[in-house]
Amino acid sequence: MDSIRPEVKEYYSNLSTNIVDESHDQDTTDLHKCVSFITSNLPIPENLCILVLGALGGRFDHEMGEHQCIVPLFKHQILLLSDDCSIFLLPKTHSHEIHVEKSVEGPHCGLIPMGGPSAITTTTGLRWNLDNSSTRYGGLISTSNIVDDDKVTVTSDSDLIGTISLRN
Repeated sequence: MDSIRPEVKEYYSNLSTNIVDESHDQDTTDLHKCVSFITSNLPIPENLCILVLGALGGRFDHEMGEHQCIVPLFKHQILLLSDDCSIFLLPKTHSHEIHVEKSVEGPHCGLIPMGGPSAITTTTGLRWNLDNSSTRYGGLISTSNIVDDDKVTVTSDSDLIGTISLRN
């Protein structure tokens, strides 16, 4: 966290917190450094899910860097959570069944292909389902869709970023 305020760093230093300075590495984001540290230095279970609070809400270029952390760079699930949405990876390796807690999630959602276009994406449980649809940047991207059911299914031949709005 090379942008940490000096008083915040001092606060944690005074609590005997181990501070790792990786500010020399400007090729990765702070989140990438953090996840790398966790997965390289701590004993972790196979099914680890990392929840990142306050992951969004800043500069667009930085947010795109945060999104890169959820692609299959790491073998663990990473969920980015902001004040108004959650963002997660839906790997192409299997079909996904997403159980929506409508008291907190929705109604808006989206599916964005990452790393390349999708020739075949199919969904159920959305207002505008995709049926073997092709999605890509410069073409169809499922944005501003609406969750209609308590369960949404997604299959795709490409990794997708899923997002769902959060209710206040």
